[in-house]
Amino acid sequence: MRLSHLSQALAALALSAAVLAPAAAQDKPAELKVGITTFTSGAASVFGVPGKAAAELLIDEINAKGGIGGVKVVPTFIDEGIGGDKMLSEYRRLVQEQGVKVMLSAISSGNCNIVAPVAEDLKVLNVMWDCGTEKILENKRFKYVVRTQANATTEMVATVLYLLKMKPEFKTVAVVNQDYAWGRDSWEIFINTLKALKPDVKVVAEMFPKLGASDFSTEISRLQALKPDVVLNTSWGGDLDTFVRQAAQRGLLKSGTQFVLPLAESSFERLGDALPEGVIVGARGDHYWLHPETQNDPAHKDFIAKFKAKTGAYPIYPTYHMAQALVGLKTGYEAAIKANGGKWPSPEQVAEAMRKMKFKAYGREVTMREDGQGLEAQLLGVTKRTPKYPFAVMDKMVIVPAELVTTPVGQQSPNWVKSINPAVLKVLTSDQLKTHDFK
Repeated sequence: MRLSHLSQALAALALSAAVLAPAAAQDKPAELKVGITTFTSGAASVFGVPGKAAAELLIDEINAKGGIGGVKVVPTFIDEGIGGDKMLSEYRRLVQEQGVKVMLSAISSGNCNIVAPVAEDLKVLNVMWDCGTEKILENKRFKYVVRTQANATTEMVATVLYLLKMKPEFKTVAVVNQDYAWGRDSWEIFINTLKALKPDVKVVAEMFPKLGASDFSTEISRLQALKPDVVLNTSWGGDLDTFVRQAAQRGLLKSGTQFVLPLAESSFERLGDALPEGVIVGARGDHYWLHPETQNDPAHKDFIAKFKAKTGAYPIYPTYHMAQALVGLKTGYEAAIKANGGKWPSPEQVAEAMRKMKFKAYGREVTMREDGQGLEAQLLGVTKRTPKYPFAVMDKMVIVPAELVTTPVGQQSPNWVKSINPAVLKVLTSDQLKTHDFK
């Protein structure tokens, strides 16, 4: 081989090696550009707008303390309300044209499913900051995608345990859920878990009104006629608010049926006096501004005060999910920088570090797993009326440890929940599920 040909061959080999080699450390940037997708329009903006407000507050605080690894964080927000295709186009634009290396995406489970494979292709770190679909990290192993909060399985299994702790003697159950993936998937997980732990339960009605429905009179009339012992409704936002108001007007919520609303924490202030006492409610994690373990923590109190001053409302679960995403991101970068000998890490190195870490925002500590899934405790309670506030608060709060209610690595949720060992019910009376009263 001639020398010139040899040189060309060596150059080609070097280029090939550079393309195929794992992402190496990069020069420390002047700023860390972070893209954040959240709903600022449409029905889900009741979650997305508070989430954006929390991000702005928290990023300002991070930057005031020196940023992440000494680098200022600069966010760019994308509205998920523009639709999946347009959102993905904006996602690509930020990464390919503006050099964004980190994305916090998304609220919608559908959007998380869309962006996860794209993040892999673009080699950009994607932190799923709020979406709940359990399938995404169970069906495929990702290199650049992690989730800093729980999934739907954790949330629904914890809800079942709390229901059995607070009201063990019931025989019939009905569901009124939104007719789309979340409504049907959450019901599937809930009822399969319930049947594994209470096999004699009878389903008397399965109702799935359309997403965005404005009239629930048919469903309410049917529930009044059937009188089920328990009614599950995992709806959110305007749909949940409308259902609760209409059910309250017709006396259904005080009829003796136990209502279970796992996402209702985010509706407390909007519903005002429409939500009566005794309804089982959840917070999609151990998130609550009156959290029994952290409400008096100085950092948490400071966050609550600043958020209320900025928005006029108390924080709700999406704001806590945003806090976990940003604290998790900062913790991951710091760990990756340390592991990299002080040099600025690649997105791949940060993603790897995030799978091995623990971090804490305003609730209990979150442990990240090798599959990228965060283990997050679940806080549930029953509604209570108090002269202190013009809306319901949580009473008889229980924090369910994530390890009890999360599908193990390598298993699929639909099969795992069906095979849950009834021996787990022993925990219901143990100190592990201690009840915290409202104070």
